[in-house]
Amino acid sequence: MPQALERAEGGWAWVVLLASMMTQGLTLGFPTCIGIFFTELQHEFQASNSETSWFPSILTAMLHAGGPLCSILVGRFGCRVTVMLGGVLACLGMVASSFCRTLSQLYIAAGFITGLGMCFSFQSTITVLGFYFTRRQAMANALASVGVSLGITLWPLLARYLLEDLGWRGTFLVFGGVFLHCCVCGAILRPVATSMPPETREGPPPPSKTPVPSCLAACGQAVQRHLAFDILWHNAGYRVFTLGVAWMILGFPLPHVFLVPYAMRHGVDEHRAALLISIIGFSNIFLRPMAGLVAGRQDFASHRKYLFSLAVLLNGLTNLVCVVSADFRVLVGYCLVYSVSMSGVGALFFQVLMDIVPMDRFSRALGLCTILESISILVSPPLAGFLLDTTNNNFSYVFYMSSFFLISAALFMGGSFCALQKKEEQGRQAEAEAATMQAAPQRTLTVEGTDGSEKRPCTEIMYVTSV
Repeated sequence: MPQALERAEGGWAWVVLLASMMTQGLTLGFPTCIGIFFTELQHEFQASNSETSWFPSILTAMLHAGGPLCSILVGRFGCRVTVMLGGVLACLGMVASSFCRTLSQLYIAAGFITGLGMCFSFQSTITVLGFYFTRRQAMANALASVGVSLGITLWPLLARYLLEDLGWRGTFLVFGGVFLHCCVCGAILRPVATSMPPETREGPPPPSKTPVPSCLAACGQAVQRHLAFDILWHNAGYRVFTLGVAWMILGFPLPHVFLVPYAMRHGVDEHRAALLISIIGFSNIFLRPMAGLVAGRQDFASHRKYLFSLAVLLNGLTNLVCVVSADFRVLVGYCLVYSVSMSGVGALFFQVLMDIVPMDRFSRALGLCTILESISILVSPPLAGFLLDTTNNNFSYVFYMSSFFLISAALFMGGSFCALQKKEEQGRQAEAEAATMQAAPQRTLTVEGTDGSEKRPCTEIMYVTSV
């Protein structure tokens, strides 16, 4: 029996938006609470900062690296099944991690399996929003990202509460049950009617006479079909955005991982240190919708990419505050200012990508972008942990490192977008002048003779020159 398709921009779209909001809170908000377990895991496994940092880096890297596989599953089974499969995988990974005896087992269970499951759930809900909302994409993305803020607010508080009563193993077991709520959210994602006409098939296709491609060629075709390498090669704006974001990610996740250990090392109470992450999340609840509404205005439509670069620049400059002082009141102020830039980055990221690439290629473009992000995420926390080990736990170098990558990425994206825009304007102006030259009209004028009795046609040629 064929399923009834939902209408885009209809009433059910807001239910899907609520499900997407909750899914993003469960998935994207979760890595921010890993810092609470950082010291506990170090003591449990007698590991160094660099070794312990591999756990959050693998988890967050898989959250982004599974994009191409998620794209394949969405194209084959749809967003609903992919989100529910992600919830099951995330649950199994957290439950298995509660029984781990070595860090290597933790890397596989809580890092690889849970991260891949969260990727399936998160990226599928992002993709389905693009089909349910056409005119109000900016607002929908901003409201859905409020779920990330709720997750950043609630995950650290829940983790701190459960850690005291159940330990980290019991806490991870409870987290496995929490991730099953992604299955409920996935069940809400009904298929949506699109404007594309359905394919018509009159009969079975004739047998092909071309030879069957080899396994290597088939893999190459699959990679080319599901990864946007053609867009990366031909679309300069997408190339600048992808490379800039990959460079930015080398510094962006570091405060989420090391802020709590940094505060605890400088004498801040465990509860107050965990509260710092919640302050960032709570502030984003109000700041992200405001940033989304501003980005959704038509006045700012052509400036979204510059606003994104400005938010990244502010984020990098804000991290320098932690180098100045580790006092709790200073850190609270840092979290509030950091929330402003973080809300801008979160609200504008997907909207800028949707502005740069067509919607029918968005899933592929997002997949390749997240692949490059995952490489940066996989390297960044262990590199910062190695920096801590070699500098006798001097956290100032971690925040210097974060600021360097963020500021340089912002300057690169802002300058490149400006240069591309000037090049496009010059190209359009040259095309307009060439078209005007080709269409230079020849007007026929009637000229009277000196005696006033004879009228002769006279051809006037109009020349157009560049001003």
